[in-house]
Amino acid sequence: MKKEKQNNLTSFSDHLDKRYGKRGTEIREAYEQEFEAFKLGVLIQEMREKQNMTQEQLAVKCGTTKSYISRIENNASDIRLSTLMRIIQQGLGEHLRLTVTS
Repeated sequence: MKKEKQNNLTSFSDHLDKRYGKRGTEIREAYEQEFEAFKLGVLIQEMREKQNMTQEQLAVKCGTTKSYISRIENNASDIRLSTLMRIIQQGLGEHLRLTVTS
């Protein structure tokens, strides 16, 4: 008689619930906010690299510093919306579209 294997897989959502609590809790919301900032930094870095641009070149194009671009890409700095728009539009020549979800 074969023993059935137990399904020990945990969904990512269940993992987050266990590790950071359910959505709406203070710890989970802080995690979600940090994750969004991380994704934004990665997105900027990928767009910059796709254009074969250095952090210094991007900084010059949008009127900021290389160290600020580095901090954004490495999730070490909060970013103002006006600065984000300048980086995306002037620095990278792209358009920024924001979406709010619940």
